[in-house]
Amino acid sequence: MNLSIVYEDKDFFVINKPSGIAVHKTHPKDPNKTLVDFILEKYPEIKNVGDDPKIRPGIVHRLDKETSGLMTIAKTQSAFEYLKKQFQERKIKKTYLALVQGQLKNKTGTIDLPLGKIGTKQTTRMKGKKELKEREAITEYKIIREFADYSLLEVYPKTGRTHQIRIHLNAIGHPVVCDSLYGGRKKICPPELGRLFLHAQKLEFTSPSGQHLFLEVDPPKELTNFLDSIIISKS
Repeated sequence: MNLSIVYEDKDFFVINKPSGIAVHKTHPKDPNKTLVDFILEKYPEIKNVGDDPKIRPGIVHRLDKETSGLMTIAKTQSAFEYLKKQFQERKIKKTYLALVQGQLKNKTGTIDLPLGKIGTKQTTRMKGKKELKEREAITEYKIIREFADYSLLEVYPKTGRTHQIRIHLNAIGHPVVCDSLYGGRKKICPPELGRLFLHAQKLEFTSPSGQHLFLEVDPPKELTNFLDSIIISKS
């Protein structure tokens, strides 16, 4: 796989991650290549960068395996610490594109629901009786376009919890299309789409060198083709 580099300087680079590839291994015996493997092939010098470089060297923030879009990777430890702090202090504006099931009542909204783990399960889910380590999670959204069975949203996560967008949208009754983990029995996944409709489209932040950056990548063809098909079916 060739890395799609959207931006690069001496401190870090931003890639356009494809859907279907995990960022790093979750089990040491996993034979599948991950994004980290491809990154180290091109940038072996970052192998010791990060807070857990043996597993995720240079990785400042992650995307789910099924999610596509912008991801930031640090080249140096100082850049990693700077960017990590920017994310923690919510100074980096993230915008996702999501197609969800159904039509929402409000054109804009804020989902403020804490997240945690239930029992010993590693999957982060909504608050439950056996939940541990509850953490604040806030997601804002805006409707871009409505269809008979779907709504296209811009989503702005204000915190960065695991699976936050997917859990929050499901919690308000509008799971992301093709979400096999959180969609439950109501999950809709048209075969012509075949992947989670969630794309990290925009990033806006100040770089370690002080440059203001606004980065944007269009959704991949499988997403735009599906949107075109439901636009045609609506007309």
